[in-house]
Amino acid sequence: MLAYILKRLLLMVPTLFGVLLLTFVVIQFVPGGPVEQYMAEAKAGRGSSAEGGGLSYRGAQGVDPKRLEQIKALYGFDKPAHERFFQMLGQFARFDLGRSFFQNKDVSQLLWEKLPVSISLGLWTFFISYLIAVPLGVAKAVRAGSRFDLVTTLLVLVGYAIPGFVLGVALLVIFGGQLQWFPLRGLTSSNWDELSWGARVVDYLWHIAMPVTAMVLGSFAVTTMLTKNAFLEEIRKQYVVTARAKGLDERQVLWKHVFRNALIPIITGFPAAFIGAFFTGSLLIETLFSLDGLGLLSYESVIRRDYPVVLGTLYFFTLIGLVTKLISDLSYVWVDPRVKFD
Repeated sequence: MLAYILKRLLLMVPTLFGVLLLTFVVIQFVPGGPVEQYMAEAKAGRGSSAEGGGLSYRGAQGVDPKRLEQIKALYGFDKPAHERFFQMLGQFARFDLGRSFFQNKDVSQLLWEKLPVSISLGLWTFFISYLIAVPLGVAKAVRAGSRFDLVTTLLVLVGYAIPGFVLGVALLVIFGGQLQWFPLRGLTSSNWDELSWGARVVDYLWHIAMPVTAMVLGSFAVTTMLTKNAFLEEIRKQYVVTARAKGLDERQVLWKHVFRNALIPIITGFPAAFIGAFFTGSLLIETLFSLDGLGLLSYESVIRRDYPVVLGTLYFFTLIGLVTKLISDLSYVWVDPRVKFD
């Protein structure tokens, strides 16, 4: 087991290196870099057009060369690309994610500021999804082939087929615009500081209802069908027949014997689902509902060509994803001792 863990940890290094290298190379050819944007703002009304890479552009024509070199040095573009890349790797190895070009803050500080919003969305999505999916999957397995099973399967698949952002737009138009039952944007009201403790809880739930609904609808479909199939597979096994032959109540057979074994594939997926709820699928939802979280931060940093934030968040997300995948694999052994990584 220890050898397997060490091997996986060592494999994370080339994976991170490859992801960062590929992204860094692509960035070099993306037009409209931070230097170009700075010059465009400085020469408002005169216009500029990018030729690529952030270092060669028509907007620099007529600009004092000394001033141009100062701007390049400000953003670190006075150094060769390979030197900047290895300098970035050295910073990331020390968990120094750099400093934002446009927000005058460390990337780690920005992540820390935006994380509560994404955690809030992720926790609600995760718990509501599993609270609905597991009982529904068990009920579908017990009533397999019935009208209840067919109807719920149809509803689950329809919900899974609707993209979260499409549902979000529909919720905004109907419940936020026409009926005006819920707020259109933000996680709290403007008078949050003036509200009492109970009013703050109500205000928070009022604001988060539509974003969470848009994220939950499609996320519990896979878990529901996985729970159903796992239960059906366990119900057909010999130990269930033996338990019933001994005269055990059907509820005891299901919840005491079948449930424990059927939950193995679901429990092992907990780490990935838990972390994925924070960082997966929240980009469009946060942008749509103007929620100032990690998804919106990543989107804005790409649009503004804030490269330290782009690469810093990518490094953070990739590292979290690799560690989560390792924990998911190890959870198989913790849940089922029969699994070996030899």
